[in-house]
Amino acid sequence: MKNPYIPIEAEVKMARFESDDHSLKTIDLKFVDGDIFDFIPGQFCEISILGRGEAPFGIASAPSEDFLRFTINKAGVVTTGIHHLDEGDKVGLRGPFGNGYPVKLLEGKNIVVVSGGFAFTTLRSLIIYLLKNRDKYGNITVIYGARRPDLLLYREELKEWEKRQDISLFLCIDWKFGSKGPLEEPAQPGWQPINLKEPSKTEIKKGVKRFTAFVPQLVSAVKPSQKDAYAVVCGPPIMLKFTMPVLREIGFPSERIYNSLERRMKCGIGKCGRCNIGSKYVCKDGPVFSLKELEKLPKEY
Repeated sequence: MKNPYIPIEAEVKMARFESDDHSLKTIDLKFVDGDIFDFIPGQFCEISILGRGEAPFGIASAPSEDFLRFTINKAGVVTTGIHHLDEGDKVGLRGPFGNGYPVKLLEGKNIVVVSGGFAFTTLRSLIIYLLKNRDKYGNITVIYGARRPDLLLYREELKEWEKRQDISLFLCIDWKFGSKGPLEEPAQPGWQPINLKEPSKTEIKKGVKRFTAFVPQLVSAVKPSQKDAYAVVCGPPIMLKFTMPVLREIGFPSERIYNSLERRMKCGIGKCGRCNIGSKYVCKDGPVFSLKELEKLPKEY
């Protein structure tokens, strides 16, 4: 962007709800005057609506696509305004900001992608990028979960990825778990339960790719190999808290685990000071950090 403070006008080309309860909405944007800018999977933009304000959102589209995709959870004034947008409406857009996932470092390596909930947005961007450049990367394993099936993002694409032979996709839902523990009956036919007490001892049946479990449990059950591999993780704080020990137990060293701290993003250019963690500014130095980097910072992240 010529001036990072000034939004560029963009038009909504597609708008749809992702979830049955309409809490998640996806929009595709194109600039009114000019082509889509270059960016790296994992970067984010600031979307502004006149009279509502501005907020940061991770880019869900890949650099090879001719639109900018965002999936937004309705939570406040700006996100509610975005949920009211229809095709043809205009918004302001600033970006791209942040450092993105280390796609060059990952070349020639096996990659394990772990995500939960609507944090899957920027990981969709990464997966599309990896598949577009498939010959540059090793095995690709994706572990993704949500509370209910309808909260899994991009379900049509997930179905296509399940059929592919060059990517291993494992999905999980946790809605069979109540406040007093797991329910006796499976939540939904076709979803294999995970051994809750010892998930690593769960036998993954051939061809089964859908499970009832929390994401850390599914990671433990799948046991993705850490040999010549990197893990890329993005999800809610509680998922990160319990997934990191599982990856370390499997054998992933801190320098080969990358996290996206999307929830800490603020103004995008490190001027407001609200995203800093110790000496780091998430908007400028992140939002993607290796676990080794995070271990040196205050635990407030």
